[in-house]
Amino acid sequence: MINLKQFEKQQYMSVETYRKTGEAVRTPVWFIESNGEFLFNTEETSAKVKRIRRNPAVKIAPCDMRGELKGEFISGTARFLSPEETASAKKIYANKYGLMGKLFELMGNSRKSARVFLSVKPDEGIG
Repeated sequence: MINLKQFEKQQYMSVETYRKTGEAVRTPVWFIESNGEFLFNTEETSAKVKRIRRNPAVKIAPCDMRGELKGEFISGTARFLSPEETASAKKIYANKYGLMGKLFELMGNSRKSARVFLSVKPDEGIG
């Protein structure tokens, strides 16, 4: 059983993705939890999106804004959200991150690259 309680009241999680060589790359991201899945958004052209498209196996752990771990990694599988799921995720995101989340979204909208939402579903039983 995996412990998802470690993510409660956390602002950031570290998403570990993998290069073609198998080398792990960790990135801290804002996240929300919805129905046992962990959702985050990023630029569509980011390296982590390219790595996830190639290999959806990831690990996640709670962390601080600099990526310093605050818990244990759990394995999961990443997927891209549908437009309907993205609309729902944006509302939950706005509730969790408030004004900072809205400012971040506005800044993201002014960039050339679109943002995408991804979900990480833990691979093991939830505890």
